[in-house]
Amino acid sequence: MIRLSTRYAAPNTMRNNRPLTNDELLRVVPSAFSVEKHESRSERYTYIPTITLLDKLREEGFEPYYAGQSRVRDPERRDFTKHMIRLRRGNNGSGSEVPEIVLLNSHDGSSSYKMIPGIFRQVCTNGLVCWKSFGEINVPHKGDIVSQVIEGAYEVLGVFDAVADNMEKMKSIQLDSAERRLLGAMALEYKYGEDKSPVTPEQIIQPRAWYDKETDLWTSFNIVQENLIKGGVRGRTAKGKRTTTRPVTGIDGDIKLNQALWKRAEEFARLKS
Repeated sequence: MIRLSTRYAAPNTMRNNRPLTNDELLRVVPSAFSVEKHESRSERYTYIPTITLLDKLREEGFEPYYAGQSRVRDPERRDFTKHMIRLRRGNNGSGSEVPEIVLLNSHDGSSSYKMIPGIFRQVCTNGLVCWKSFGEINVPHKGDIVSQVIEGAYEVLGVFDAVADNMEKMKSIQLDSAERRLLGAMALEYKYGEDKSPVTPEQIIQPRAWYDKETDLWTSFNIVQENLIKGGVRGRTAKGKRTTTRPVTGIDGDIKLNQALWKRAEEFARLKS
């Protein structure tokens, strides 16, 4: 089991190689069990606890393997804040890359029910999120939410063949050192914008482990994603002071950066085709 927590904006998170139980979920995502909506929501807001929907999804064969919740400074919002649960269907955890449905929700108005296709890379415990070209299901808090969420889960499930084809295409494309540096530079430009990056493209294309020695696009993309998401890369500030990059711990930041990196990898694939 992998469980992480940090002081402020980071979500509490838990991942296991077996389905998480409700007792485990309650410890890390209490907002999924909230018995009422936040007081800021109107009468038109349809309230159904995430755990109720999750139980319905379990009846359809979907099981949670990861859960995380954003930390908030206001303790009154802790039971309503944004949470993320990553689901698998069936016994599909034996491969090196496992398809997962990323379910997002909150009960304070910061998120609708959202389902996004994702990939869990087992060898490095990377939780990847596919770009929007594969579909992204949004279910507002109104009407028959249960049916819409279940239908949305099957819609996301239906795109995983296309996701697998996309991965295989990336694995078939070899990058030279200059192209890998360019991929790293594009990623840093997205993350830091016009601000000076504390690290160089050469640093974030360096693999962390022996199994990432290949130079194909899929491996290179995963190396960049892992270095940016997990942080810990030593560098220097604009003033020349030593620093270490921080991990991306917020749910929104994780999703946005993951999707942006996937998009850039897709753009590279098109250029190399």
